[in-house]
Amino acid sequence: MLALSGGVDSVVLLDILAQLRPVLKFQLSALYVNHQISPNAPAWGRFCADLCARYEVPFTLESVTLDQRSGESLEALAREARYRVFARQDTDFMVLAQHLDDQAETLLLQLLRGAGLKGLSGMADCREQGGALIRPLLGASRAVIVEYAGRAGLSWIEDESNRDVAFDRNFLRHDVLPELGKRFPAYRETLARSARHFAETAGLLDDLAQIDARDAIHENRLEVAALRQLSAARAKNLLRYFFDKQGMRMPSAVQLENMLRQLTDARPDARIHIRQGEFELRRYRDVVYALRQQKQQYSELSLSWQGEEELLLPAGRMNFERRRGEGISLALLSGKLVTLRYRRGGERLRPVCGAPSRSLKNLLQESAVPPWQRERLPLVFCGDDLVFVPGVGGACAYRASREEEGVLAKFTSFI
Repeated sequence: MLALSGGVDSVVLLDILAQLRPVLKFQLSALYVNHQISPNAPAWGRFCADLCARYEVPFTLESVTLDQRSGESLEALAREARYRVFARQDTDFMVLAQHLDDQAETLLLQLLRGAGLKGLSGMADCREQGGALIRPLLGASRAVIVEYAGRAGLSWIEDESNRDVAFDRNFLRHDVLPELGKRFPAYRETLARSARHFAETAGLLDDLAQIDARDAIHENRLEVAALRQLSAARAKNLLRYFFDKQGMRMPSAVQLENMLRQLTDARPDARIHIRQGEFELRRYRDVVYALRQQKQQYSELSLSWQGEEELLLPAGRMNFERRRGEGISLALLSGKLVTLRYRRGGERLRPVCGAPSRSLKNLLQESAVPPWQRERLPLVFCGDDLVFVPGVGGACAYRASREEEGVLAKFTSFI
């Protein structure tokens, strides 16, 4: 699938791919993302649709809404929204028309922003984002692309915002780089070569982070002890690696320093809660959790279980697996109302046979269930009896005997 903006770069790439399609035997489609910034965007979408119709290429249009808060770059918000759309497309390859000039502009912008090696690596020819994201024109200059378009008699649109030097990229493109080119004509190739060097070094740091991450990162969790054992530079490198694995927006250098200090130096009982883009970081019992921020307000839960293998809940997923001699006795559940509910307070459970029942509050604390999950745990009741608590276990009185058929319940939390 081609990301088609209607500009000369993507129009040229569409023309090239359409010619290669019958030779290389691949399916080609195109996507236009309307950022709803310019009043001309609907017309550009129609232009792209008509263009694809002439090439007999299936066309998709998706609109995004940008939520610009104080201090946030409109360019960055549009880029993030666009890439989110790319990531959810059902395609093997997402093809972008970025070129050599774009690479030079990106590297200079990142240098001026004080970016680290990841940022200075520029754009990769190919990287994974759902399916592969590829940039086949990254070695061609804008001048070569425009020359091709002229020879082929192609038409394209001009986004009026591309002339607005209030945008940093346009300022570099129109005011800075032409002057740089007078003194250093090969600056595009030179900067692209530097980006490749930065990418190689960033790859080595990733290799180091993978070594440091062994036994330290488990899905969305990071052991604080691992951060404390490393030098400050390696600890920050491990944090960046952890954030990248979660798909989080990379923090600034100052933000990263503050995060590391809070996560490693705060007193053991401190409730660390750091917001970072669409995610939040929480620390509990020397473990850092990376969680997507939940915008949904959860209401009271009351859901009956009638033998399903899986139930989707507002805060997670409950799976039920039948096993002989394990889990909750199906015979004891048979013919009774089995429900899933949230905590209401005062619940008690006797998970150990021969021991007295205990308050659920104490059991959750002892089982190291994070505080933010406790109120959204689906508790399994048989009538009025509490028979199973995720992360704690089942009631002794309802445990399946060795020859009985039982059911094992497992809860996967989304928070």
